[in-house]
Amino acid sequence: MATQGVIFDMDGLMLDTEKLLAKFWMQAAHEAGFPMTFEQVLGIRSLAAIYAKPHLQGIFGERFAYEKIRARRRELTAEYIAEHGLEKKPGLDELLAYLKQTGRRIAVATATDRERTEDFLGRIGVLDYFDTFVCGDMVKLGKPDPEIYLTACSILQLAPADCMALEDSPNGIRSAHAAGCRAVMIPDLSQPDEDLQPLLYACVPSLNEVITLLEGELQHGKTE
Repeated sequence: MATQGVIFDMDGLMLDTEKLLAKFWMQAAHEAGFPMTFEQVLGIRSLAAIYAKPHLQGIFGERFAYEKIRARRRELTAEYIAEHGLEKKPGLDELLAYLKQTGRRIAVATATDRERTEDFLGRIGVLDYFDTFVCGDMVKLGKPDPEIYLTACSILQLAPADCMALEDSPNGIRSAHAAGCRAVMIPDLSQPDEDLQPLLYACVPSLNEVITLLEGELQHGKTE
């Protein structure tokens, strides 16, 4: 059956913000005396705080003040965005327009809180495309737990198997796959490794290619 709903991650998928999160996680950690590396930041992309805090304290020790360092990272990110604005990922407008034209339901499932999600998507002019938002502060367990995707599917009134989930990070893919969605990776800072490959419905280089995927489903269905 062709995809009936599409669920979007936000950072690194719709917005070119993962590079900012990486930069400012490292800066905030270094300011606090912890030499965080780029590879260590990659490990916490889309990872809910309930998982990220023990993960980082496992690396740096109990003295790693997760909440304080994260607050500083958010401060640095907000200052940068206030000065430079937000950069939209290529193909986003075209994909959202296509989904609306073809009658598919559309949701956001992001680790970012609701206030900043609506602010960011409003700034880039795409907020009104979405039927619903499920954000990090609206679920008990964030990614890689499947709760956020199961919640989005429930609100859309669609079975997970009928929904395509678009993600750029391994933790997001694990969440979507565990929920039973068709997990599609559009890589940003890293490519899928051999452990992630079996979880993927597809891996495409840009949001533009998602339209091709969806059209391919329709063509395949017509020839069955």
